[in-house]
Amino acid sequence: MDVMNRITQLMEERGWSSYKLAKQSGLAISTIANLYRRHTTPSLETLQTLCDAFGITLSQFFAEDEEAVPLTPEQKHFFDLWANLTPEQKDLIEKLIHELR
Repeated sequence: MDVMNRITQLMEERGWSSYKLAKQSGLAISTIANLYRRHTTPSLETLQTLCDAFGITLSQFFAEDEEAVPLTPEQKHFFDLWANLTPEQKDLIEKLIHELR
């Protein structure tokens, strides 16, 4: 996948300019411009920042066509919490969910 083409596609879908992307992401306009001018791939940290601005996950960014499943803000919140749990905590949460069913 061409990362810069995907960023351009997401900007076009939203009607955003590079300036708007910079404002939404909190990145400097020069950072966005340099990605295009130098034909470089953004770092993972920068890409995550851009995905946050677009309101998508990294998984959705890289998903082909209809593979991406949009997350609600609530689902994203729980996935973020889940990612910081230990394996033991995840096991306990899973058991709790099975008990609640």
